[in-house]
Amino acid sequence: MKKLITLTASLLAVLGIGLSGCGQQKSTAKSASSSTKVVYDHGPQKKASHLEKANSAEKARLDKRQSKLNSQQASLKAAKAAAAHKSATATPQAKTKSSGVNLANLTYSGQQEITVNQNKPGFSRSELSTKHGAWATYHDLDSLNRVTGAAALLNQSLMPSAQREALTVDPTGWHNKRTSHGWLYNRSHLIGYQFTGQNNNPKNLMTGTRTLNNPAMLHNEMDVATYLKESKSHYVRYAVTPVFKGNELVARGVQMRAQSIGSNAVHFNVYIFNIEPGYTIDYTTGYSRVS
Repeated sequence: MKKLITLTASLLAVLGIGLSGCGQQKSTAKSASSSTKVVYDHGPQKKASHLEKANSAEKARLDKRQSKLNSQQASLKAAKAAAAHKSATATPQAKTKSSGVNLANLTYSGQQEITVNQNKPGFSRSELSTKHGAWATYHDLDSLNRVTGAAALLNQSLMPSAQREALTVDPTGWHNKRTSHGWLYNRSHLIGYQFTGQNNNPKNLMTGTRTLNNPAMLHNEMDVATYLKESKSHYVRYAVTPVFKGNELVARGVQMRAQSIGSNAVHFNVYIFNIEPGYTIDYTTGYSRVS
């Protein structure tokens, strides 16, 4: 037995392993085992967290963009509504019935009165009816208190017998001044006093230059008056329209149309520029200066 132990020891010595080596190997293995660090893979959780944050940021960005678009759309809608209201309340620009020419855009080039629509008044058959006798109407002022027009079926029965009183109504753009010929502006009647007796009627008065009122409008009015005075049975369909540009307070001119009933004794469609030679008029305000 002793010999066997001695032989085993000798054999282990040859192999380079002591009896204590087994204990050391166990100790080394235990030490290695205790020093090993366990690492868990958090990759999926982190990716999910990052994705959630990205989605939240993108949602916030989209919400902000949508809010901005909604605000822009609301502003655009309000602007359209305001434009529609302005269009509805503004005085329509006078146009000829057949050609559609916008009279407000015409430019004065030395001739104060021009014909419109080949001088054809353009009244319909129903507008020329005398069924209800003579009459006159004055259209309402617009949102800027400007005159918008007047129409009538003229006859001797409407003509006044009383003397005309002084005018006191100041129409829009009334900034008058003296000139070498008198006054720059007149309170111009749309339908002359001699036809209907309307005088200080704000729906029938506009700021017109001296030359617009007399001689330009007056000579057309005298043609009508002469015809009416010839006979009590004479009628003339008549319409006068002031022509404003945009929101200007002084008309650029007036359109006058007349047609005698049953004949062409009186027959015209003219546009008269509201200008005064030697003066430049600010049609927006009514102020003026020497040219």
